[in-house]
Amino acid sequence: MLRIFAISTPHGHGVLTTTGRKSGKERRNYVRAIRCHDKVYVVMLRPPALAIERPLAVSSWMWNIRGNPNIRLRLRRRTVAGVAREISDPIELRQAREAICETVHLVDYGECSLHLRGRPSRAKIKDLHRYWFDTGIPLVIELAVR
Repeated sequence: MLRIFAISTPHGHGVLTTTGRKSGKERRNYVRAIRCHDKVYVVMLRPPALAIERPLAVSSWMWNIRGNPNIRLRLRRRTVAGVAREISDPIELRQAREAICETVHLVDYGECSLHLRGRPSRAKIKDLHRYWFDTGIPLVIELAVR
């Protein structure tokens, strides 16, 4: 996916660059990223079987953020710096859920057709995003003010 979006990412998605906690090298991942003013909401997804078997399992980019929360995020054609953290505040969690689950972009229809059977619909997309939010780990990236 990263090569496809080397120049620009579609609305609602971005390329997250973290620093490896052990190697110190830059690591990039394609993520669903919803921007609301000076914050961007992201969810670390877990495969369903893994979420059931090992609910504490996290991906390598999450470990990297826990080790060094300073990240870069490319949204569309612009790269921004920020600080990422896991969301624990119930009010902020509700805001993140609203932003991530209720936002639907054109590219989400293709994403939905890859994950669910039948014709993609706005309702199916929202349900899929709710499932990902509920089984994943929500994060907020506070963008650096310029």
